[in-house]
Amino acid sequence: MAEYTLQAEPPLAGTEMEIAGVRLWAPADLALVSLALPLGGEAAAEQAVKDAYGLDFPEIGRSALAGDGTRLIRLAPDLAFALFIHATPDAERVVAERLKGAVYTTDQTDVWVALALSGPNTRRALERICPIDLHPEVFGVGHAARTVMEHLGVLILRTGEDDYLLLSASSSAKSFLHAVEVSLRNIA
Repeated sequence: MAEYTLQAEPPLAGTEMEIAGVRLWAPADLALVSLALPLGGEAAAEQAVKDAYGLDFPEIGRSALAGDGTRLIRLAPDLAFALFIHATPDAERVVAERLKGAVYTTDQTDVWVALALSGPNTRRALERICPIDLHPEVFGVGHAARTVMEHLGVLILRTGEDDYLLLSASSSAKSFLHAVEVSLRNIA
């Protein structure tokens, strides 16, 4: 009988292209851990985040980049994500240890897929499929929002002047990539 070895691989691993002056790629080794603040323990949770990452919890709809490269993304009064480079499947444990039990943590890495876009036409391409106002005066660097792109739920982050990170359900990764790629081709 043949022996098989299965190897876990992100759904868009190896994706990288340039279209219309925009670089589109699937970042490797991204880990995503949800942070839920316990009812009545919000102050302790916020202090734990400050102690662990050296920054205040961002406002709702904003993200902040810690010195170690972890991006904290605030989604609701009691919910945030920690996004960071981490190759091994123990991201939740790493975050939980840093926060010393003050926050409920859940690994979300396999639930989401990420696409990064960078280049001067990025906003132009995203505006074709994103119903929120991405004008720099409205959606600045560090802003984050949940939205829909081509019927798919997306978390969009503006990480630089012409840089965005998009997160969507890994179960529809190919459709997500197709939607973004077609929008880029339509502005080319």
